[in-house]
Amino acid sequence: MGRAYEVRKASIQKTGAIKAKTYSTFAKEIYLAAKGNPDVDTNIHLKRIVDKAKKAQVPSDIINRAIDKAKGVGGEDYKEVIYEGFGPGASTLIIKTLTDNVNRTVGYVRAAFNKVNKSLGVTNSVAYNYDHLAVIGFHYDNDEEVLMALLDAGIEPVDFDAEDGYISISVNPVDASKTKDILEATIPNIDYDVDEVGMYPKDKVVLEGEDKELFLRLYNLLDEIEDVSEIYHNVDLEK
Repeated sequence: MGRAYEVRKASIQKTGAIKAKTYSTFAKEIYLAAKGNPDVDTNIHLKRIVDKAKKAQVPSDIINRAIDKAKGVGGEDYKEVIYEGFGPGASTLIIKTLTDNVNRTVGYVRAAFNKVNKSLGVTNSVAYNYDHLAVIGFHYDNDEEVLMALLDAGIEPVDFDAEDGYISISVNPVDASKTKDILEATIPNIDYDVDEVGMYPKDKVVLEGEDKELFLRLYNLLDEIEDVSEIYHNVDLEK
């Protein structure tokens, strides 16, 4: 299976996550996308994030408030900050945050690592072992039609996987918007099962015993931080 399958599986596993954090994360992402151009009809990036938020059942008032803040109504100013760290065993983590107070956020993230006696790393101390990719997954029976449409438009997928009517595509993030334009022209009313841009490990590690317990504790501590929007890691939790 391709990377989109892994993301789809992870999304299913996260179904029980706290809705409040999901709403907060989408609100911040919408705010960032709307800065400079809060018009959903002309800002394609904003439109797609709003569509994802609606699919995740984020209430309209939260979406509208985030767009209003981007227009200058409200004092928050969020930005994306990425942290890299070393977990138990050979595990590594990349933590994406959306914050209006970097000092607060880094304090919370560092404290989580300290509680398991592990530490944050410097920029690219971990990221070089990950691929930065846009991953798209959807149901469609004609994978050859999709692949040819992408290639004809000059898009060469990093990974293209089709199985049992499910297609997963990984592309360079700079090609994500164009890829979706092509898909939407090829497949009217396409419904994305997966639509993510993230960091995916080139190789995975298996943890056992205390190392696995500590890793799960660290992951949960990070996940409880409101400013943390995504956690990427190289641990194979299936084994």
